[in-house]
Amino acid sequence: MKSPIPDYLHHVLETARPNEGGAAADYIETLANADTSKMAICLSMVDGNVYSAGDDKIEFSIQSISKAFVYAIAIEDAGLDQVLSKIGVEPSGDRFNQLSLERNTNRPMNPMINAGAITAHSLVVSPTATLDQRTERILNALSRLAGRQLHVDEEVYQAELKDADRNMAIGYMLKAAGIITCDPQEAVRGYIRQCAINVNVQDLAMMSAVLANAGVHPVSNEQIIPQTSVRQVLSVMTTCGMYDAAGDWVSSVGFPAKSGVAGAIIGALPGQVGIATFSPKIDERGNSVRGVAMCQQLSREMGLHMMDASHVARSTVQTSVSTLVEGEHKTHNGSCKREVVVFKLRGAVRFPGAERLTRALARELGQPDPLDEGSGSHADACGIVFSFRDVFSLNFIARRLIHENIARLLKEGKVLVIIDPSEVLEWDKAKAKDGRHPKVVDNETEARDYIGGTGCQAVSQDPEW
Repeated sequence: MKSPIPDYLHHVLETARPNEGGAAADYIETLANADTSKMAICLSMVDGNVYSAGDDKIEFSIQSISKAFVYAIAIEDAGLDQVLSKIGVEPSGDRFNQLSLERNTNRPMNPMINAGAITAHSLVVSPTATLDQRTERILNALSRLAGRQLHVDEEVYQAELKDADRNMAIGYMLKAAGIITCDPQEAVRGYIRQCAINVNVQDLAMMSAVLANAGVHPVSNEQIIPQTSVRQVLSVMTTCGMYDAAGDWVSSVGFPAKSGVAGAIIGALPGQVGIATFSPKIDERGNSVRGVAMCQQLSREMGLHMMDASHVARSTVQTSVSTLVEGEHKTHNGSCKREVVVFKLRGAVRFPGAERLTRALARELGQPDPLDEGSGSHADACGIVFSFRDVFSLNFIARRLIHENIARLLKEGKVLVIIDPSEVLEWDKAKAKDGRHPKVVDNETEARDYIGGTGCQAVSQDPEW
């Protein structure tokens, strides 16, 4: 069975594509010449599974998205107290390149505007570090987050440096106010260099998943960012990551996010998923027009708003295989192996739980993958069972995804039985595709009798379905 999640992401892309609003950033020559037809979207689960669609291998400069991660590096290198003494955490309400500082303290308002980001860059390694030392530290850290070696796009760097007058003015303003102690030109050059690091949406989704996973890399299981730093970064991303559009973003999308003028947006929903979108046309606030639309659709249709917490998203998926010993009524031909694959869900199931079920279905029941030993091993199972006996709730996106899985399995001609005594699945026969329905029962005995005949028994390591 093929997972429906990539198809859904493709649908999100195509829904946003007709939006022709915005334009490529015209104040940076390289970005002004970007191919605005390119689009991509990627989700990275906190266990490392990745789904993407569109131009997901196209590289572009990370730009201001680097601010979130360099802020985390500055906290690690200088300590949170020192960082807070230099950079505030309040929304500015101004454009990202505003020439302004906080009254009384002279601090930049937050680390997501340019003044705060230049200050954060100056705190990496140490106040006396060279530009090369800070750049190497940042590039290595971002590469570890992405899971591959990243590099600086020298063309983008030179193009930005050529028109860096405003950022240079910010640097000198910070030096005059006593916020930075290093050479302001070096601080600005280093900041521009970190913004010119090239990434793709898969890199950004994985980096976001590290934030969603409390600082632990989903693949390597390495604690890359301390958990306390992740909390600080996500908090500031929530209130300041989308600049003067932060209020609209929190109310309409509702997960911590950061945008970049190359057209990317990242989002991180703690404990669930890292998100990245890319489309070069940006609005007057510096946010990708299509990227915002894609994130709004994901939030609305997948229940990703952080305030949408009717139940805690704690669920598990367990897979087991049983061999049926037929009862008095034989229902199988002689060559049938009489194997039944059972997928048991527990707890409050939201998108991550439904995604894990979807992944297990695609692996166990799909075509064998030479690179994944054991995949496709039960593609010819005589029956499939979904057990919702220990599920006490499904949110709407989990239910929608499971319904799609059911429809695809039935279309493939699979014998499918649902154990659902509490009716959490809410299967609507009137909406079934082509009149195909699973068998819905209340207990394991009814499921076994339907697949193997009345009185059959199941032999497995897990006798309970």
